[in-house]
Amino acid sequence: MPRLALYALVVCVLAVAAAVVSFVQGSVLIGVVWVLLSGLSSNMCWYYAKRGRDARRASAAS
Repeated sequence: MPRLALYALVVCVLAVAAAVVSFVQGSVLIGVVWVLLSGLSSNMCWYYAKRGRDARRASAAS
């Protein structure tokens, strides 16, 4: 897994944890912001993982 994908995955997990804590404490608006951030970082993780996988396949094919 490429390094950027791993960093994005860590950010996603931490954002989900922060969202849970925010919702438990009653801060709905802050919780929604954390959920949106986790969605963004999840998409970044998938993008960088796919880009790394495609680069490995291209280098193996040549």
